[in-house]
Amino acid sequence: PYTIITFPFLFAVMFGDMGHGLLMTSAALYLVIRESRLLAQKRDNEMFNMVFSGRYIILLMGLFSVYTGMIYNDCFSKSLNMFGSGWSIKPMFGSKGGNWSFETLDGNPVLQLDPVVPGVFGGPYPLGIDPVWNIATNKLTFLNSFKMKMSVILGVIHMLFGVSLSLFNHLYFKKPLNIFLGFIPEIVFMSCLFGYLILLIFYKWTAYDAATSKDAPSLLISFINMCLFNYNDPTNKPLYKGQMGIQSLLVVIAMSCVPCMLVVKTMVLRRQHLWKKHLSQMREASPAQKVESLEQAGTSSSTGLTQQGTQKFGGVRVGNGPTEDEAEIIEHDQLSQHSDDADEHTEEEPFNFGDVAVHQAIHTIEYCLGCISNTASYLRLWALSLAHAQLSEVLWGMVMHIGLSSASGGGFFGLSIIFPAFATLTVCILLVMEGLSAFLHALRLHWVEFQNKFYTGQGFKFLPFSFESILEGRFDE
Repeated sequence: PYTIITFPFLFAVMFGDMGHGLLMTSAALYLVIRESRLLAQKRDNEMFNMVFSGRYIILLMGLFSVYTGMIYNDCFSKSLNMFGSGWSIKPMFGSKGGNWSFETLDGNPVLQLDPVVPGVFGGPYPLGIDPVWNIATNKLTFLNSFKMKMSVILGVIHMLFGVSLSLFNHLYFKKPLNIFLGFIPEIVFMSCLFGYLILLIFYKWTAYDAATSKDAPSLLISFINMCLFNYNDPTNKPLYKGQMGIQSLLVVIAMSCVPCMLVVKTMVLRRQHLWKKHLSQMREASPAQKVESLEQAGTSSSTGLTQQGTQKFGGVRVGNGPTEDEAEIIEHDQLSQHSDDADEHTEEEPFNFGDVAVHQAIHTIEYCLGCISNTASYLRLWALSLAHAQLSEVLWGMVMHIGLSSASGGGFFGLSIIFPAFATLTVCILLVMEGLSAFLHALRLHWVEFQNKFYTGQGFKFLPFSFESILEGRFDE
């Protein structure tokens, strides 16, 4: 059920545009409202039926795209200035600023605002990104930094959630060993490295302002130096006091989780197998010992009432142990119980230490390397968001801008011809093609990067959760 929210949200991160989101929402809403009438028509168009079957998830994808479009402040590649920009150019004309004049504006095609000057930056935009970035020449530099960090944050949180779900699998199958030597080392390993990276991102956002931003160190170099234990880099200053000790401790803790998953779990499994083997041997030997003691008790006639067994005195059988018939019953019960245990033991899979060690090594290497590669894979959220925004901007500049920039009356007639072309290209390229691309990438992030943290098929066909399948009894087959 959580995928119903995470899937359209990750899709919207790559497809964030208010205008395109509204178009997608409108199309899906039409399919939902006209649902009964469209079902009655029984169309044979396979492509339409596929889209119609996903009308509800498409509706959520459109709604989330509107939301992320508001965060990006992007509507058909243009920003909406609803609350007024937090940046002002007036203080730059004063003595505390750059002493700008109108000649300065005429003689320089590009000028840079200084946020250190009082009054230039009045604070963040109330909702989303400030619209002034839409006309800034360093727009891509700012947006790339923001979206890249956002992708890493969302990716690590998503993967930590996937690792947390594996705990419920271990609890359901009653495997405490997988909890203590699997789940806990995995969550600690990822938290010490990539969870710490998220904390560094938020710390840098809050600890440095416009005046001190020139001294801010690079997070990428800091993270690389952390893994290499390199703290003598003069080009990259520490973020906070005591950074070397804390980071060294985190790396040591993370590295100690690797042998815990690789070696300790394997040795514990071997020890459990040897202990079970020892118990089975004890069970095999115990019935013979019981039979021997019973025979000694039955054949001994000189011990009287102080020994196990019964004696016959004057036709009356007395004693403090089982009778011969009872001894046969006890012997039969013990042998039958042992045979049942032996059958259960033979049904267990044979333990091969080499196979277990290789399997655990593969799992450990896959998880540790996967934490790095999967985190990098979530950068596709940034890449596709950038591609979608740039395609939208190019389409606006190459098509709509031509008609809107005309100052003569002919621009109206030109716009009437250009707009249908703009609408067609928007639907075909930005909605259908880009939407399908973002859909596939969001699907891959869930199937590979997210589900490999807790889902193992082991040869069984994957069956998605469905109320219809439950009602029809498909899961019972």
